[in-house]
Amino acid sequence: MIRVYGHDAARSAILEAAMGQRLHHAWILSGPHGIGKASLARELALTLLAGEEAAGKVSGSHPAAHLFEAGTHPDFAELSRLEKEGGERARNISVDQVRGLARLLSTAPSVSQRRVILIDAADDMERGAANALLKSLEEPPRDVLFLLVSHAPSRLLPTIRSRCRLLRLSPLGSADMAAALRGADATLSEAAIMELVAIGEGSPGRALALSGLGVSEMIGTLERIARDGDRLHSERLALAKMLTPKAARPRLEAFLELAPSFIAGRTRLYEGDRLRSAIVRWEQARDLAAQAIPLSLDPAATVFALCTHVAALAEEEPEASLFA
Repeated sequence: MIRVYGHDAARSAILEAAMGQRLHHAWILSGPHGIGKASLARELALTLLAGEEAAGKVSGSHPAAHLFEAGTHPDFAELSRLEKEGGERARNISVDQVRGLARLLSTAPSVSQRRVILIDAADDMERGAANALLKSLEEPPRDVLFLLVSHAPSRLLPTIRSRCRLLRLSPLGSADMAAALRGADATLSEAAIMELVAIGEGSPGRALALSGLGVSEMIGTLERIARDGDRLHSERLALAKMLTPKAARPRLEAFLELAPSFIAGRTRLYEGDRLRSAIVRWEQARDLAAQAIPLSLDPAATVFALCTHVAALAEEEPEASLFA
């Protein structure tokens, strides 16, 4: 069965609208990567296919659950990037995939009161696919519900956004994060879970992606650089050397995400000129990290430069630390 942690307000908003016969035909579930948006969308889809009166009562033995878990529910369709040979996924959700919804959209529900279409993620639709979906959103068939998962709603067509209700999902709190991590990996120790909660920023997906990559050690290095400025460059040189080999690519990618996030955490501790200076450093680090892989920038030079942005914070480092 689908396990969802947190997001009670978003769940209630849709289910209460359904029970009150006020359910809008299209919803965007937005928020950061890895916080459970797609899982919530699937849980809602199953509940609404089973009948909203079954909210919280849809067990694995429910007829709708059998069909849903088997991927054979006749009133449900989910679109995502197709898997290609070799295990890689297509770059986009294609226009043909959206056009393939025609049968579902043109027929009455088979076993449920409505039909549900889930798109994960709507950000991945190519332009033609977005335009094809827009036609259905503009003139929605009766008893059809669209659930659009989006990491960045601003990238969607304005005309799509205008026809959907937006639900903003927040990062998980510590208790829900810990529960989600325990549910995802039963082998994690409590110490490992607490460490992942600290670095996950409310996203179990992010935390698990960083698991086993030595993130704590990297944070420790950044802490020391931010504290004393690494005037002899020894800390940043050692880190650059460690992350340069090809075998260290996963750790390098984790660092490219971690360094700007580390600086962003520091900005919340500053005020006035210190805050403005830290924001500039964060923007520069964010842009550099984002370009590193697409532009094949030299790993060692990139790590060194990112650490230099962190070192610049040392001159005005406050007493408290978010990573302490």
